[in-house]
Amino acid sequence: MEVREIALDIVAREGGYVNDPDDPGGATNYGVTIHTLRRLGLDLTQDGRVDVDDVKALTREQAVDIFLTHYYRGPGIAGLPGSLQASVFDMYVNAGANAVRILQTLVTEMGFDIAIDGEIGPQTLRATHEAYEAAPNHLVDAYGIARRNYYYRLGDRRPASRKYARARDGGKGGWIKRAEAFISERFHMSEAEHRARVAEWA
Repeated sequence: MEVREIALDIVAREGGYVNDPDDPGGATNYGVTIHTLRRLGLDLTQDGRVDVDDVKALTREQAVDIFLTHYYRGPGIAGLPGSLQASVFDMYVNAGANAVRILQTLVTEMGFDIAIDGEIGPQTLRATHEAYEAAPNHLVDAYGIARRNYYYRLGDRRPASRKYARARDGGKGGWIKRAEAFISERFHMSEAEHRARVAEWA
């Protein structure tokens, strides 16, 4: 899949404008937060400040361009093994440098000695390619599973975030479905397994 198509899929998953008080990202449109617009200095309404109105004014195409420039090429995701890029790219949009830390932790657990610093440098690229060569049929699924575990642990630590991992009916929430979109179906959790995992959440 072409990288722009991946970015378009991410924008579609993220949806339009929301301003959920439980979301640390604040006002968001197509997955682009107000913090990102401020960091990039994007005063889309040209009124001298970057605020919620600029988030609302963001277009789908502008969001795609921001993701490609600052969440794909900028962090170095383009240098990762091709089949891994979509999941890491999607996670980077959702969780920033934690997407890379998850990958680095996974690669370290496979026996490669690299720093877990959230940055894709030469050592991370080399180790990830070697890890992929060692387990070409498993690394993408393993990363997706690690993503899913990250979301569950975030729910464990932060009650306000649980609604993103668990739906109102107790089933899988958006975060879990998002992670499993990049995991082979045989590794998806059953509804019973998911409900058992979140059973202790209030």
